[in-house]
Amino acid sequence: MPKTWSKKDERMYEKIKRDRVSEGVKVDRAEEIAARTVNKRRREEGRTKSGKKTTSGTGNPNRSLEDRPKEELYNRARQLHIEGRSRMSKDELVRAIRQRG
Repeated sequence: MPKTWSKKDERMYEKIKRDRVSEGVKVDRAEEIAARTVNKRRREEGRTKSGKKTTSGTGNPNRSLEDRPKEELYNRARQLHIEGRSRMSKDELVRAIRQRG
């Protein structure tokens, strides 16, 4: 466990690890799952060095385009080879993606 984790993070890690092992997952895999889960929560709460809360992905396809962050819309526009995407606002990105989709 990293030194930067709080006591709460450590308790969460141990509980997740214990639960996974009791489900039959190997200990090393359970430790990895627990660490990734704790680190994801820390990242979402902005408690990591980078503070980045979003990914370079295109977002949940079940979520409406308007509910996605601009960064995800931009990544989707890049996948669709939409020209001029870097100068588009969020609304313009939504319209352009819908036209291509």
